[in-house]
Amino acid sequence: MERRREVMAVLPGLMAAMVLAMLDNMIVGTAMPRIVEELGGLTHLSWVVTAYVLGTTVSTPIWGKIGDLYGRKNIFMGSIVLFMLGSVLCGMAGSSMLGGPEDGMTQLIAFRALQGLGAGGLMVNAMAIIGDLVPPRERGQYQGVMAGVMSLAMIAGPLVGGFRSSAWPRWPWSASPSSSRSNAAPPSRSCRCSCSATATSR
Repeated sequence: MERRREVMAVLPGLMAAMVLAMLDNMIVGTAMPRIVEELGGLTHLSWVVTAYVLGTTVSTPIWGKIGDLYGRKNIFMGSIVLFMLGSVLCGMAGSSMLGGPEDGMTQLIAFRALQGLGAGGLMVNAMAIIGDLVPPRERGQYQGVMAGVMSLAMIAGPLVGGFRSSAWPRWPWSASPSSSRSNAAPPSRSCRCSCSATATSR
């Protein structure tokens, strides 16, 4: 009973982290016409999404291995910080602080790649933390819940992206949607039992 109570306390934070990583890419994909309208760079349109996916794909096994070696808590927190930093920088791409809109699309692509690096850590460590906390015979139940959240994000992302694009004309509201939801995933609570993950890996 104590183990189940602990898992239920951790699960909402992990689900929120997964939603951040999945929902972001869906929202930006829907908002791309407005982004191109303000920043230009139509020839580089596909790289805005590709950079995020590429960063996520490349970083996922690296985050997983580092989590095995050094524990999940600090690695999970680090990936959240990196993801949020990328979100803020994406919203600043093309601004006067970074040199104006001339290089805005190039900046956005680079910052989306940085955001993808953090997203890889969110997804892989969320699943790994569930694996650390739940016995093997019960993992399928909780991993099914996580998969359902991912499916929900894939459905809701385009709807949210379309709404935000029409409600807020300025595109940075769509390029950094996670900045308004960053406090949804409390990493310190979610990973309190994951510092000992190195024991199993070694």
